[in-house]
Amino acid sequence: MSLVADNLTLRRGGRPVVAGLSAALNPGEITAIVGPNGAGKSSLLLGLAGLLAPTSGSVTWDGHDLASLHPRARAQAIGYLPQAPDVAWDVATETLVALGRLPWRDRGTAAIESAVTALDLAALRHRPVSQLSGGERARVLLARVLAGEPRWILADEPLAALDLGQQLSLAAHLKACAAAGQGVVVVLHDLALAMNHADRVLVLKDGVLIAAGPPVAALAPPVIAQGWGVQARWLGEAGARALVTGG
Repeated sequence: MSLVADNLTLRRGGRPVVAGLSAALNPGEITAIVGPNGAGKSSLLLGLAGLLAPTSGSVTWDGHDLASLHPRARAQAIGYLPQAPDVAWDVATETLVALGRLPWRDRGTAAIESAVTALDLAALRHRPVSQLSGGERARVLLARVLAGEPRWILADEPLAALDLGQQLSLAAHLKACAAAGQGVVVVLHDLALAMNHADRVLVLKDGVLIAAGPPVAALAPPVIAQGWGVQARWLGEAGARALVTGG
């Protein structure tokens, strides 16, 4: 049940943000979307989630155009986490996580408990959201997505507010989700995270896809030079590479 963008063009605020992009994303993999600021990463994620209508082209899931899916069916298939999500009510952590079950209209107790455990939130389950740190809130909001048991997890900078240990723990959990057959798409700024944890990388610049493939190819030094205007090289072994810039 691949998620496929076919010649996708997106506009926001009257200006083009993604131009003629084609890519097939596969379940069972983590796909990282990277690029410099303003490259169109968040807009592409919105398009893949069916939340930003294409100007031209299409996004399909399991052969069905996302635009034709009922919103509830789309919400069951695709869990989307924006970069800076709003929390409208100061509810307890567990209540906020449980809202992830809304597309299914059930209590989904087992799924909620699984999400709470996966994001290490048991000690916070009764704490109001207003009393959480930024990193804690980020984990709770991702748990809400996981509680919905979507076929695809689309997350915009899910690791940005987390400390190093939490980043590694969450990356490991996303790998487990992919290993269980879910598709995972994440927008990342940290190229080392993409190199070490993604199965596939899409590199955008000015709304255009300039590279796509395994991290070692999509994040090769010539691509980094083209995309970011920076001379860089990778050090270390697979899964533990570090990016060194400069001469």
